Amino acid sequence: MKQLITIFLLILPAMIFGQNSKTGNLTIFSEDGDKFFLVLNGEKQNTVAQGNIRVEELSQPYYSAKIIFADSTLAPISKSNLMIADVDGIMKDVTYKIRKDKSGKLKMNYFSSADVKTDYIPPSGVYIYHYGRPAVTEYSNGTVRTTTTMTTTEGGVNASISMNGINMNMTVNDPFATTTTTTTTTTSTSNEIVQQAPAKGCNGWPMGSADFAAALKTISNSSFEDSKLSTAKNIAKANCLSCEQVISICRQFSFEESKLNFAKYAFRHTTDPKNYFKVNDVFSFESSKEELNNFTGGDQ
Repeated sequence: MKQLITIFLLILPAMIFGQNSKTGNLTIFSEDGDKFFLVLNGEKQNTVAQGNIRVEELSQPYYSAKIIFADSTLAPISKSNLMIADVDGIMKDVTYKIRKDKSGKLKMNYFSSADVKTDYIPPSGVYIYHYGRPAVTEYSNGTVRTTTTMTTTEGGVNASISMNGINMNMTVNDPFATTTTTTTTTTSTSNEIVQQAPAKGCNGWPMGSADFAAALKTISNSSFEDSKLSTAKNIAKANCLSCEQVISICRQFSFEESKLNFAKYAFRHTTDPKNYFKVNDVFSFESSKEELNNFTGGDQ
């Protein structure tokens, strides 16, 4: 029996890893900054042209991709077998680069591949989309309403082993296989499709303690103030933060200007904007507190 349990414990990590790697991610960027629309398997991923796009939760090893540039003078690029998995069928975090060849024609080429990470923090300037869960845009009397809904799933590993007439069944919950449900609705009086954060606050749960600790460590490990600020903004853009988390991030900066810059940026991404007055505690000068109050409207 001890031998059976030992074997089970040895193979369990591989089983859990395999479950966590059922989806891959795709990043496509333009070397020259040309903005484009990405179409995967006939489905348009972004409604606003971008120069650096990341699509997550891709479940197939290959996709048919098409790049349509915002500049109509640039010819579209099509790729019938864009690889997401490696030769062993393991899903990867894959990056492709759009660049000009020697003749000046735009091509999309494989750039790099890495293992899928659950604690990925996007770099500055990347727009992230979730495959199969695109924003739905509705038009009504000149108003654009964009609603994105993400469903919750509970994950687990169920194993059954039989050896020498002994059967063993075991279920292990996998916290990394759980997704959070968030619904975000934004409105604007425009005839164009827009992508923007809520004017005040973030409709969702703040970052979990483990994810936030990892994010805070990444910020503190940055050698330069500018790097800390860009990393912190990236984290705020990709997540919802509580006021206490905003305060913790502000305290990673050495200069008052950086604290104020981030505090203004993070206001849109905060789950409890009514408590934003607490952020004033991180400032040394009254002028900074007053500027933040004016920026937030002073009615949190």
